[in-house]
Amino acid sequence: MTAGNLQPGQVRENATRRALADRLGFDPEEMRRKYEEERDKRVRPEAERQYARLEGRLESFAADPHLAEPAWRPALTDEVEVVVVGGGMTGLVTAARMRQAGVESIRIIDSAGDFGGSWYWNDYPGIMCDIESYIYMPLIEEVGTFPTERFASGPEIQRHHRAIGEKFELYKDACFHTQVTDLRWDESAARWTVRTDRGDAMLARFVVLAIGGLNRGKLPQVPGIENFGGHVFHSSRWDYAYTGGDYRGGLTGLQDKRVGLVGTGATAVQAVPHLGKWAKELYVFQRTPSSVEVRDNRPTDEDWARSLKPGWQAERMDNFNRLISGVPVERDLVDDGWTKKLRTLLHGEGARRFKDLGLGSAELAEMIDFDVMARLRERIGSIVDDPKTAEKLMPYYRYLCKRPCFHDDYLPTFNRPNVHLVDTEGRGVETFTEAGIVVGDKEYVLDCIIFATGFDTNVHAARYTGIGGFEVHGRRGISLSDKWANGARSLHGQHVHGFPNLLILSPIQSAYAFNWQGIIKGQAEQAAYIIKEARARGLVSFEVTQAAEDEWVAAILAKSGVQLEFLQACTPGYYNGDGKVPDTAVVDGAYAGGNIDYFNLLADWRDEGGMRGLDLRRGD
Repeated sequence: MTAGNLQPGQVRENATRRALADRLGFDPEEMRRKYEEERDKRVRPEAERQYARLEGRLESFAADPHLAEPAWRPALTDEVEVVVVGGGMTGLVTAARMRQAGVESIRIIDSAGDFGGSWYWNDYPGIMCDIESYIYMPLIEEVGTFPTERFASGPEIQRHHRAIGEKFELYKDACFHTQVTDLRWDESAARWTVRTDRGDAMLARFVVLAIGGLNRGKLPQVPGIENFGGHVFHSSRWDYAYTGGDYRGGLTGLQDKRVGLVGTGATAVQAVPHLGKWAKELYVFQRTPSSVEVRDNRPTDEDWARSLKPGWQAERMDNFNRLISGVPVERDLVDDGWTKKLRTLLHGEGARRFKDLGLGSAELAEMIDFDVMARLRERIGSIVDDPKTAEKLMPYYRYLCKRPCFHDDYLPTFNRPNVHLVDTEGRGVETFTEAGIVVGDKEYVLDCIIFATGFDTNVHAARYTGIGGFEVHGRRGISLSDKWANGARSLHGQHVHGFPNLLILSPIQSAYAFNWQGIIKGQAEQAAYIIKEARARGLVSFEVTQAAEDEWVAAILAKSGVQLEFLQACTPGYYNGDGKVPDTAVVDGAYAGGNIDYFNLLADWRDEGGMRGLDLRRGD
């Protein structure tokens, strides 16, 4: 068809496409095809089953590197008012808020040897938070310590967790190196029986589940992993006895070693600069590249810290939550890589280049995203010297398909002569041999293999208790796994019908986890309020009604919008079931109205004062 035969609508469409190509620097249709091609070559029929959990023959990968053998203690058969399962940030903040609400009898149970959760287990070289410390580290004002850097190191965050435990006297009844094995509701006693691997059978009036998702790693289901003759470990259980050094580097044990790092996600981005500096040869095996932007870490300005007024942290957290929820703010208080990008994507700053083209909202959002990712790829090309390596490090997917990374030394490390990127064309590593790793028709001979292959995450309801390592049995023995087998059902993500006096704190049916502290603050306040009210009102139990649960599930589904379509188009990863989006992805997801809307709903619910949607049972 010639230009003269085109219909007016087609002429406008072609003109718009040419205008977009001119402003983007590429044809958007061709980029869509590129995204699809890159996604499709990474999709595997086994999806999430391509990974193995660290159990059975792989259990040694999950061993505690900090303590060989836990100290003996007698089994506990006593009763406490509240058991909190999980001693990471979620459990600590919730317990602290309950302590402030007057609850004295609180027992935190954790399989780790101390408080900290993922910050206890993860201690790899270069570890630091990728969210600004001032909004990530909780209870800064209450504890009275201030982060030394804008992006604090892992050990500093771990010390802060311990300071919370000391400040709120949470150590005095804690059970460490203790794995919960079963939770069971006793209807006649109106108590939970909590059993553990230490022989405990304690009773609790209330139970809070604060199970984290970044503490137990996973490995690729690849043949021959047990045959490798060298040293091997997972990044979440870093072996400094082998590598030497600590989180600051100094990995002198690797100076004569050929090291293979499997993975290029957030952990690898932080560890690669140290491995590249110290290893004789470093081979980085990549399935999917990460987006890596400027971090710009710097010491905390002490004068600025002293100038802050009481309540500054809550204000700063709220400002960040508004930005990531698309709610306008007068000023970006955080002004880091996250908020700059989200201002571009959600707050109109990226729309200026396309505002005269009459694009619909969905296409406009896609063009802004195309532009953001193109600039990221340009940055990679300007830093990495070898054009072929630079191209392999370039991400081709929508911005939030994978968790964005921020680091100033990751990309330059690939300019070192001893650092080699092994791009697997989306397939991942294929085989392990006694000598190393095979990709394509080449064997890479290695002395050490380090897996930075991610974690079992708590984003799928059907696997929630499995990740915790125990089952929860409610009324009439029903298990939470069965209840959630076809998708989550709850009120606010916290209450489940059939499970009295149980509070669940997770991303499922609650808030988006850009900044985990942003979720915890609101959820902990809600949990503390409910426990306080239950005690004040003399309740034997509280339980969400079936009607209220149904109503919340309907609200989750109604707000989901284009969430499912976005996930299906994304490159495979844990966000979308590794390319096979679960049928339950939407109902298991966060409240798509945004974090601000979600937390406002909780605040309004508390202000009503009637604990609406909960069946409240009082004593005689």
